[in-house]
Amino acid sequence: MGKKWIVFFAYLLLSSFFISSSSAGITKESPLPIGQTLSSSNGFYELGFFNFNNSQNQYVGIWFKGIIPRVVVWVANREKPVTDSTANLAISNNGSLLLFNGKHGVAWSSGEALVSNGSRAELSDTGNLIVIDNFSGRTLWQSFDHLGDTMLPSSTLKYNLATGEKQVLSSWKSYTDPSVGDFVLQITPQVPTQVLVTKGSTPYYRSGPWAKTRFTGIPLMDDTFTGPVSVQQDTNGSGSLTYLNRNDRLQRTMLTSKGTQELSWHNGTDWVLNFVAPEHSCDYYGVCGPFGLCMKSVPPKCTCFKGFVPKLIEEWKRGNWTGGCVRRTELYCQGNSTGKYANVFHPVARIKPPDFYEFASFVNVEECQKSCLHNCSCLAFAYIDGIGCLMWNQDLMDAVQFSEGGELLSIRLARSELGGNKRKKAITASIVSLSLVVIIAFVAFCFWRYRVKHNVSADITTDASQVSWRNDLKPQDVPGLDFFDMHTIQTATNNFSISNKLGQGGFGPVYKGKLQDGKEIAVKRLSSSSGQGKEERREAIDL
Repeated sequence: MGKKWIVFFAYLLLSSFFISSSSAGITKESPLPIGQTLSSSNGFYELGFFNFNNSQNQYVGIWFKGIIPRVVVWVANREKPVTDSTANLAISNNGSLLLFNGKHGVAWSSGEALVSNGSRAELSDTGNLIVIDNFSGRTLWQSFDHLGDTMLPSSTLKYNLATGEKQVLSSWKSYTDPSVGDFVLQITPQVPTQVLVTKGSTPYYRSGPWAKTRFTGIPLMDDTFTGPVSVQQDTNGSGSLTYLNRNDRLQRTMLTSKGTQELSWHNGTDWVLNFVAPEHSCDYYGVCGPFGLCMKSVPPKCTCFKGFVPKLIEEWKRGNWTGGCVRRTELYCQGNSTGKYANVFHPVARIKPPDFYEFASFVNVEECQKSCLHNCSCLAFAYIDGIGCLMWNQDLMDAVQFSEGGELLSIRLARSELGGNKRKKAITASIVSLSLVVIIAFVAFCFWRYRVKHNVSADITTDASQVSWRNDLKPQDVPGLDFFDMHTIQTATNNFSISNKLGQGGFGPVYKGKLQDGKEIAVKRLSSSSGQGKEERREAIDL
């Protein structure tokens, strides 16, 4: 009896295991109910029902198996969750996946599949849910053709201009709402292609054109990225971008509900963010407007390309740069113009190539430049390794200058714009020289005025002294008194030479002198600091 109970309990354990988790496929006879999951053979991915915050709303999705918290990479019924506890994912006779919401009918369907006499659904080792024909083995439907907000290695973004087919990433509305949000990530049909994120119909971020192994708008794109990217374009108007896996690490590219593109990988414990864009304010599309250049500096700033000026000066000063710039000197172009009317190209380094480029099949930079010069519609050109010749016939939009990396962009200008620098330098040099001459002349003039004023003051003092003596003393005041002019006194005393000084009195110093007739005299020179007056002077003369 004991052995029977052991066998019975073992049977219950095995039954509960297969109910809660299964690695078998979904068939017509074996749908996938709530509480049961489908795993990939390598154990990396899992398919089943899930909800958010224990809500009754149930979604069918794929997530990384064993990773906590759960990271969902694909959702079937994004717009219509199921609420019935008997909901299940089944497969029809013709190979269509059907999500039944209990008695409420079909909530989601994979669409009409090719006619099949029998099929099954499996979860591949790449995380791709595949519907396979039982007899031919061909794929009737796959989730990789209906991406959500996440790309896994081996999944593909693509476009086909002939059929109108387009495969994109679309963001969730929020972290807990997988319905389609505001942002879309796609590759453009331009040659070469680029990654473009739009918010509604408005460009939000772009990667720059693809150059064999890198996107030119991501200057540091190298082997440190999560995984290599394979880009294919053909002449029939179709293209694709596939995200490849270089190793066995769990990896993903995600478009968040806020419009950022994130590349990350799992190190066994946590998710490591390897790339995010937009990250810098210059990454946002067209922040500096047409012909504006966003400088990836600290803080970031907008400037106009050489030869251009802000279109709305007051708005530009306030930091609203979206109006962009306009050409300062209009181009005069007749294709083969020469001489002073010939246009020139001004090179700008470390540039993220602007949008609206056109590919031209020229083999070298000289041919590229020559072709652009002879085409009056060509506003700029660049010859880029891995691409070749690109030309711009429209406004230069979403241009960024990096601190390192980037490409060389040559912008078409009127010849006078380049000559303007030489004229400005000459004018500046002339102004500086003239200013120096004026300053030197002014200083010399001030010095001359000072000297003149000083000499005049001395003469005035001397004359005043003489006048004072003459006014104070009259010949009748002192009998035998003679008056001499200052020039005679200065000549007699050798201009009051120190060698002629005899001594110092109350009035001032006393000098010896000799008149022209040979008569020796003594001269007492009144000091300006002397306190002696008229009477004292008369007494000195009387003595």
